[in-house]
Amino acid sequence: MPHEIQIPDVGESIQEVQIGQWLKSEGDWVDKDETVVEVETDKASVDLAAPISGVLSKIIKKDGEGADIGEVVGLVEEGERPETSNDEYETTGRLPDPLVIMPAAQRMLAEHGLQGREVEATGPGGRLLKEDVQRHVEQMKSPESSPAKTASAPVPSPPATTTPVFVSVTVVSEGQRVEEAVPMTLIRRRIAARLVEAQQTGALLTTFNEIDMSAVMALRKKYRDTFQEKHDVKLGFMSFFIKASIEALKQFPAVNAEIRDKAIIYRNYYDVGVAIGGGKGLVVPVLRNAERMSFAEIEVAIGDFDARAKTNKLRPDEFEGGTFTITNGGVYGSLLSTPIINPPQSGVLGLHSIQERPVAENGQVVIRPMMYVALTYDHRLVDGREAVTFLRQIKEILEEPARMLLEV
Repeated sequence: MPHEIQIPDVGESIQEVQIGQWLKSEGDWVDKDETVVEVETDKASVDLAAPISGVLSKIIKKDGEGADIGEVVGLVEEGERPETSNDEYETTGRLPDPLVIMPAAQRMLAEHGLQGREVEATGPGGRLLKEDVQRHVEQMKSPESSPAKTASAPVPSPPATTTPVFVSVTVVSEGQRVEEAVPMTLIRRRIAARLVEAQQTGALLTTFNEIDMSAVMALRKKYRDTFQEKHDVKLGFMSFFIKASIEALKQFPAVNAEIRDKAIIYRNYYDVGVAIGGGKGLVVPVLRNAERMSFAEIEVAIGDFDARAKTNKLRPDEFEGGTFTITNGGVYGSLLSTPIINPPQSGVLGLHSIQERPVAENGQVVIRPMMYVALTYDHRLVDGREAVTFLRQIKEILEEPARMLLEV
């Protein structure tokens, strides 16, 4: 009797997922609790495991297709593990019959005009992985590679009965106008919907200021080695801005509040969302009770978010809630921008590039490392005076960071 691989409940309000990539093919043996398919929500990726040990008998939903919560996407037939399998490639060097090419590897083969049999496969059961193609392409570009070296290590030929797997390559002539329709990922669709919602439901306004980063930079330089030695993490700028923002939010609670029905919900806690560029787009995981966190704890948490965002391993619950957001366009070179709030929040702080600029100081023109900062706020809840003073408060704290307790 086949056992079903179902889409589980992956988070509050999530009703649909998208199949990211099957890690197994039909007919492959799978062990119980082994990851067989990656699915993507509108916020993160989730791994689905085999319910039993057996053979993956049917893939119902292909890569890129949508699926509802509770829907069956594949079947596993219970049975005994076969005595021989494609794993023999690892000991005999014989290519499996046929060669199994993973989707990401197939796309890269097409990009570089390669056939699967030209590349050495190192994946489980002799599967051809994206990393195999990348390594092959790098070797082709390397000046150390030569025809003689290539010829000295030929790829073993498959048996005569093998049906080879060929990759279809589309050649576009020069000057040809081409359009390609690519389905939006759930994460990109979610981002688009949230941005439109923010524009349609809020009365958004942005105020700007600039911060002399000299004191923060000097403090980081002075305590950089001591801080990293004690906490095993680098001291970044984001922890300073989170600490300064919390102090400002305490003085201006409306920026940390939200409108719910006909009431204003004020909070005595500060769950700060930090915008991070992930593998599938911008994501905003949340630091819960950031007011209780030390500089080191903030830096460790952000580093963990960043690492897992790149591999789409953040959990859906890590995006829930959030009372205020900070986004740093400066890491991409942005000099100035107007960030959009993340509904139902009432404020978002935008950080930008640090640039040396001439400024007036005590009647003299001096060069200082300056950063433009922007606060976008919901004018239904936050008055202009509050917003301007809030941003000025952050400026004052960061231009005199010794006011904040730094654990070194």
